[in-house]
Amino acid sequence: MPKPISRLSQWVCDKALPFWQTRGRDAVFGGVHERLHWDGSPDLASPKRVRVQARQIYCYAHATDLGWFDGIGFAGATLDWLLDKAGSAGRRPGFAHLLHPDGDIADPLHDTYDHAFILLALAWYAKASGDAQARGLIGATLAFLDERMLCPDGSYREGLPPSLPRRQNPHMHLFEAMLALHETIAYPGALERAGRLRAMLTERFLQPAPVLREFFDDTWQPAANGMGRIVEPGHQAEWCWLLRRYERAAGLLPDDLPSALIDAAETTADPATGFLIDEAFVDGTPSRTSRRLWPQTEWAKAWLSEFRIGRKGAQAKAKHALNQLSAFYLGQPLPGGWIDQMDENGRPMVDTIPASTLYHIFGAAVEADAALQHEASREG
Repeated sequence: MPKPISRLSQWVCDKALPFWQTRGRDAVFGGVHERLHWDGSPDLASPKRVRVQARQIYCYAHATDLGWFDGIGFAGATLDWLLDKAGSAGRRPGFAHLLHPDGDIADPLHDTYDHAFILLALAWYAKASGDAQARGLIGATLAFLDERMLCPDGSYREGLPPSLPRRQNPHMHLFEAMLALHETIAYPGALERAGRLRAMLTERFLQPAPVLREFFDDTWQPAANGMGRIVEPGHQAEWCWLLRRYERAAGLLPDDLPSALIDAAETTADPATGFLIDEAFVDGTPSRTSRRLWPQTEWAKAWLSEFRIGRKGAQAKAKHALNQLSAFYLGQPLPGGWIDQMDENGRPMVDTIPASTLYHIFGAAVEADAALQHEASREG
């Protein structure tokens, strides 16, 4: 099996994936636990978000496809449980939003963000397993989105029932899912769908570029009551990484927009560590100086993608981000765990380890290895 080559990917394979396959699995009711306590025991009272089940399926299917870890059985069992508990068997199409710990439906909302991660999971599971049923599920999920979630202007509702505010975030993850469908199994029309979602970024979410607003009203104007002024630097970094992936997939030359987005994300970063803060306003004023783990993985992924296009200084930026991620967040309080959020002084703000963050860490590990492979091929 091919070996992971970056320090981060080695940690993911040696520590994180085995840990979450054992400690994170719900051996009583099935599926995966939403989060663990700092001693490694599961939070048995916490509901199970469907997106978290899908994220774990994605991680273990992708890791299997890379040859990093034999996780396809775990991914398949989790997928079967998800389909049985949250899927459409005997019910209306689509997936429920939230499950009780025993798997009963706690919230029947059909959430667009959740469905984006279901598509991401199915793409990689279809590739890693060769399961034809997974491909059929992709088609059914896309049909549900098109028939029930798609708006006349080409955007997607927040969910069923519809709600406000409208957000850029579900569209960003649908963009990611379409890229995955194209990259894994060359799903028909996936790249074209991705192109339409990219156009939404430039036409609606950037007001003005590179200001990536988060919340909108039904006419795609910034939401009222101050919400329309909110910017999340982590999402600016994440769009940078995704846009570079789209350029490679579509055979396009590198554009200036991704670089502008990661540069904008760093304008409010902590000057001492470089860490991205959780939230700012459009004028650059920090609004939440706490630091979730996931924006730091997107910070690293953005600079790794900039390095791959040859941007000057990007390699050093990427190395710094990866080193900071490992030094401050990972392997604590348990070898396969992490600190999920810190305050501006570096003190932990949480006492649980959410399973959802594995998706972000795993993605950074994949990008780190891809960048090293790219560098080796260029030098060779």
